Amino acid sequence: MIPWKEIDRAEVPGNEGEVILLVRDREFSIRTAGTELMNSRIHGSEDALAELSCSRLNPQVPWQILVGGLGMGYTLAATLEQSGPDAEIFVSELIPAVVRWNREHLGHLAGNPLADPRVRVEEEDVVKTIGKEKSVWNAILLDVDNGPAGLTRKSNDRLYGKSGLKKSFDALKPGGILAVWSCGIDEVFTRRLKLAGFKTKVLSVRARKSGKGSKHTIWLGIKP
Repeated sequence: MIPWKEIDRAEVPGNEGEVILLVRDREFSIRTAGTELMNSRIHGSEDALAELSCSRLNPQVPWQILVGGLGMGYTLAATLEQSGPDAEIFVSELIPAVVRWNREHLGHLAGNPLADPRVRVEEEDVVKTIGKEKSVWNAILLDVDNGPAGLTRKSNDRLYGKSGLKKSFDALKPGGILAVWSCGIDEVFTRRLKLAGFKTKVLSVRARKSGKGSKHTIWLGIKP
């Protein structure tokens, strides 16, 4: 078997560990503390995060969508594919190296979504982005730290906890959608979404586009 080769590594802001970019032949992996966060061969559920959300939005109005967590760009690419020419897609990515990796090493995997003129990237915590304005987003798509349970940042409780969900609720336009990706089920988070005022759907999707692989969870929280 071809061994993995390290391309780069970077600290997670806030002294909360590091992420490592690896390559093996044409396969890429981003890992932290020995755990794989994402793999270029397995992104069906990341695509579904965008597809399930956008299919529920009103196509008659220009969309403003916030993508929290760039990763390898698959969710962003799927969002662009679903969006019209007047859409504005904002990406909040905490780790500057992840943005750089997309531009230098990973962009071709998802069709170079950062080059799309509809996209704007902010290298900042998505919690900060969400808290800037109220009633501005048609959808907020969160694929941050493997979901509400988290792996890399204890401070992600500010995003998935009670106060974070209230900020997301306030930041969405009426009828807007908060979509959250997770590697597993979290019944506590489901209840927390409902208590925050969201009409909530919990969906199970396969990790691979082929319908194979492990199951991941996507929450869709709709603001009435």
